[in-house]
Amino acid sequence: MFFYHGAADKLAAACALLGKAASQKKPVLVYVPDETTARELDRRLWTHQALSFIPHCRDDAPQAADTPILICNQLNSPAQTNRLMNLGAMPPPDLARFASLIEVVGTDDEDRAAGRQRVRVYKEQGHDVQFFDLSEHA
Repeated sequence: MFFYHGAADKLAAACALLGKAASQKKPVLVYVPDETTARELDRRLWTHQALSFIPHCRDDAPQAADTPILICNQLNSPAQTNRLMNLGAMPPPDLARFASLIEVVGTDDEDRAAGRQRVRVYKEQGHDVQFFDLSEHA
């Protein structure tokens, strides 16, 4: 598990991580239970870098099978189970079916508290959590 914390702009940090994954041809399923946040992430992935595009779509789009970054609100039947990015406040359901998990946590108190709670759950489940402080790169 990769736990990125201290992001001044959580969605910008998520876009940067997703851009890196896409450039390395690593597919990622992005779990965003909140529809407003999902729409904002979709918009930002279109505009993250002025001269590039991060290929992505919603998990129910016709081109989902051919798209490396998929945004979903539910984890019923994801197209891939290798990498999951959780942008929700709670641990994602059925986490065991994913090979790896990426968490991004912002700097506001509510997001930090939810992130700490998720780490406790992951550690209680026996997961090894690697931490990366994004505030050091601001």
